[in-house]
Amino acid sequence: MTSFNKVILMGNLTRDPEVRFTPSGTPVANFRIAVNHRYKQGAEAKDDVCYIDVVVFGKQAETCGQYLSKGNGVIVDGRLQERRWETEEGQKRSKHEVVAQQVRFMPKRQGAGGGVSEEAGGAAAPEEAPVEDDVPF
Repeated sequence: MTSFNKVILMGNLTRDPEVRFTPSGTPVANFRIAVNHRYKQGAEAKDDVCYIDVVVFGKQAETCGQYLSKGNGVIVDGRLQERRWETEEGQKRSKHEVVAQQVRFMPKRQGAGGGVSEEAGGAAAPEEAPVEDDVPF
């Protein structure tokens, strides 16, 4: 039987990416994204949040570690994978994660509530005034 494993998600990072290297020197980045789902229950709007772990390999892992931080929006295109291991106490554990084949960075939000606040450990994104000479018509 033929199978198909493809995941496309859009969400925001819940923490800064963690970049490590395999023994052979391959960069690996791990981060978690929050994907929101809004729905109506009767007359009331409700939000449901799903937290998903993402792993990225190679040059793209280094790029994610360099340019992404908590709160940034991304689109992740990859495949779902189950990872299994045993703890030191002998307990079997498993978790699902997305192995990203492509991570696209979303533009930073501008205006009310946009950008990274200085209290969150980053610098606020500078607002740029539109240049009228750039109009293509």
